[in-house]
Amino acid sequence: MKVLSLVCVFSVALLGTAVAQTPATTTAPAKKAPATTSAKKAPATAAKAARTVELTAGDTMKYDKAEITARPGETLHVVLKNTGAMPKIAAAHNFVVLKLGTDQAAFNTAAFNARETDFIPPDMKSAVIANTPLAGPGETVETTFKVPAKAGQYPYLCSFPGHFALGMRGTLIVK
Repeated sequence: MKVLSLVCVFSVALLGTAVAQTPATTTAPAKKAPATTSAKKAPATAAKAARTVELTAGDTMKYDKAEITARPGETLHVVLKNTGAMPKIAAAHNFVVLKLGTDQAAFNTAAFNARETDFIPPDMKSAVIANTPLAGPGETVETTFKVPAKAGQYPYLCSFPGHFALGMRGTLIVK
């Protein structure tokens, strides 16, 4: 419970700093981001052929699965449900798969100031294989993507500030 309290305080402090640095403007609610990150939308038949992987994440700042195994070229449909109770502004979750060789710590650092793009740093977007939008408490987000053809261990993480440092990450094992 002390750790959760500390995480809440840390998250609120970080958000306060980010808000203080952002000019005050009123904007219309953001449109829902597309579920996939590819330039072309997958045909409906491809989505039906995708294997669904369900993930949950909550106030523990961990995914319920630390590993996902897939075949090269397989199509995955990842569904992420936020089971937490903390407000979206303080502890939203997403699912971001990075390319092999991507510096996770550098990505995480760059993501810290990328609120407008759901904490996906625009200058590192080319390192992202797939990602979901942010999910608040009780929300479910999803993405469908083709697993890379090259075998390897591809990192996935939550790019919301502080979550990666608290261990909200895993590995997509392609073999």
